[in-house]
Amino acid sequence: MDKVYHFLTLAGIGLYWVLVAGVTLRVVLKRRAVSVSLAWLMIIYILPVVGVICYFMFGELNLGRKRAERAKEMFHPFGDWFYQLNDCNAHVTDGLGTHISKIDNLCNNRMGIPALCGNSLQLQTTPEEILRSVIKDIEQAKVSIRMVFYIWHPGGLADSVAAALIQASKRGVEVKVLLDSAGSPTFFKSHWAKMMRDAGIELVEGLEVSPWRIFLRRLDLRQHRKIIVIDDEIGYTGSMNMVDPAYFKQSSGVGQWIDIMARVQGPTVNVLSAIHCWDWEVETGDRQLPQQPECQIEISEDSKPIQVVPSGPGMPDQLIGQVLTLAMHQAEQSVRITTPYFVPSADLLEVIKTTAQRGVNVELIIPKRNDSMMVKWASRAFYTDLLSSGVKIYEFDGGLLHTKSVVIDELFCLVGTVNMDMRSLWLNFEVTLAVEDPEFTNEMHQLQTSYIRRSDLVDYEVWKHRSIYHRFFERLFYLFNPLL
Repeated sequence: MDKVYHFLTLAGIGLYWVLVAGVTLRVVLKRRAVSVSLAWLMIIYILPVVGVICYFMFGELNLGRKRAERAKEMFHPFGDWFYQLNDCNAHVTDGLGTHISKIDNLCNNRMGIPALCGNSLQLQTTPEEILRSVIKDIEQAKVSIRMVFYIWHPGGLADSVAAALIQASKRGVEVKVLLDSAGSPTFFKSHWAKMMRDAGIELVEGLEVSPWRIFLRRLDLRQHRKIIVIDDEIGYTGSMNMVDPAYFKQSSGVGQWIDIMARVQGPTVNVLSAIHCWDWEVETGDRQLPQQPECQIEISEDSKPIQVVPSGPGMPDQLIGQVLTLAMHQAEQSVRITTPYFVPSADLLEVIKTTAQRGVNVELIIPKRNDSMMVKWASRAFYTDLLSSGVKIYEFDGGLLHTKSVVIDELFCLVGTVNMDMRSLWLNFEVTLAVEDPEFTNEMHQLQTSYIRRSDLVDYEVWKHRSIYHRFFERLFYLFNPLL
């Protein structure tokens, strides 16, 4: 019997090392950033068995067979829809400024989406302002309402939004709501989900989480977009989930979440609608492209061009990361960034450092307290490199600063759903607006200034003398950046 146990032990060890060798080859042969591959190899070797399981769960961008097939089949029909926008008189290449014209070229060449003029924008900065504006627009909807959110959490004014949607559906408005499965479990278990479906609302649970699908697709791939489109005339996007912060994560110890949304009218709304249709078809297989925007519009000198930049599985790789890089390379005076989760890729880190080293005033505003302990420590692992390059780091002390924004030279800005981390830039379904509107950009810059007033500047000399305890946890959690 001892010989049998001995044989089984040796066989188990042999099989395990064959498995590790196979996974190692798979990691090495995948074309990705060297730092990511090395981090995965460290996890696989340091955490026996667990590391291999983690790689199968989170290591590769696997959308699942059905969704991947749909995304492949969709690309050309949606590409044709996007390319038609180039014939719209809202695409005025001669009227685009330096910043957005290069981003227009990039997005047009990679996905066929041009920057469009003739928009009006409103920056909304408080939960009550945002939610009451959404409710008012829903109450006036006549034809259709499309929504996609990562989190919908019941409570407060979020319930009023749900009630307004139910009433809209009952009066004949077509309502389609797509919510991420992992982000909105509380909502799907609440009475609101049943009430919506009973009222005729098409409510879909996106990227359903199931342990049985561990080897079929990546479980932490998430639908992270936040989009509302009403009658293809009014659109919203930004950092805020469908939550009332007064009723959301009150016990997390980070304070209320601080968010923004941009309310848009004009031809860009149809592009946001098309992004929702893309997500809807990936999840359901049902195709329903929106109408092309009204192109017989008068383009004034104050044309407010907007470039919609989507990313996610099935879309061109690294598009939002390229837009961020291009925007910062064009900065001449200042770059100001707000993000709740800062775990950049090696490439993006070098772009930020280089921008500061060539004399541009680079400011990074992140929350002092974070709802993710791993992200908090991993973020701090980058402080030394950033501070030594001249980047100013502010830690916001007024809640969880969840706003995702970049303002370049106080003339051009990026706002949307994208965090400065590997998950947003490489993995999730995201959307960003690149905006060339001096008034809107100035509002965004002033809002960032108000964040700085509620923040503490990290002193480099003090930072260099932090404890060994802090240094240890920074390096430890830095190793896990592929999972953050």
